[in-house]
Amino acid sequence: MAGVAKQSTRAKRADAQRNEMVLLEAAAALFVECGVDVPVRRIAEKAGVGTGTIYRHFPNRSDLVIAVYRHQVEDCADAGPRLLSSAESPYAALVEWVDLFVDFLVTKHGLASAMQNDGRGYEGLHAYFIDRLEPVCGSLLAAAKESGDVLVDIEAYSLMLGVGNLCAYSGGDDRYVARALVGVFVAGLQVQPRLARGSSTTAEDGMQ
Repeated sequence: MAGVAKQSTRAKRADAQRNEMVLLEAAAALFVECGVDVPVRRIAEKAGVGTGTIYRHFPNRSDLVIAVYRHQVEDCADAGPRLLSSAESPYAALVEWVDLFVDFLVTKHGLASAMQNDGRGYEGLHAYFIDRLEPVCGSLLAAAKESGDVLVDIEAYSLMLGVGNLCAYSGGDDRYVARALVGVFVAGLQVQPRLARGSSTTAEDGMQ
C-alpha cells in the first residue's frame, strides 16, 4: 500500500509540474503579445484551466512574471547546445538563439514595473539572467568565430547588451521593428569592420 501511495504522490507531482509548465508557456506567449498586464482570465483560457488554478500556483502577478522570467531564461540556456548540434552552421545556431533571446527580452520589459516594490529581487533576477545566459551566448559566438562566419571581435556580453538596447525602444512605436534591426546587427557580425580593414591596410603600406 505504501508503494501505491508513493506512486500516486509522484504522479500528482508530475501532473502539477506539467500544469505549471502549460501555465508558464501560455503566460509567456501572452506577455509577448499583450504585455505583463494581460488579464489573468486570458492566460487561464489559453492554458485551458480556471483562474483559480493560476492563483493557486501564483498568488500574485509578480510571482507569475518572475516564474515566466526564470522559465524563459532556462529555455534560452537549454536552447544553445541544442541549436549548435542541430543547426546547419554555428552562425545559423547563433542567429536562431538571438531570435529566442529577443522573445525573452520582449517578455522581460514589464518585469521592472511588476516588481517595482522589490528592487533587490529584480537585481537578483538580472544577475541570474546574466550568469545563466552569457556563457551560452559565448559558446555560440566562439563556435561561429571558429567557423569563420563571425569576423567581428565582440564578446558575448557586448552582443547581448547590443541586442537588448535595440529591443529597449520597441514599445509604443509601431514603426520601430526591433527584431528587424537585431537581424541587421547580427548579420553585421559577418562583415569585417571598416576600422580593422583600414588599420590593416595602413600597416601593410608602412611595411612596403
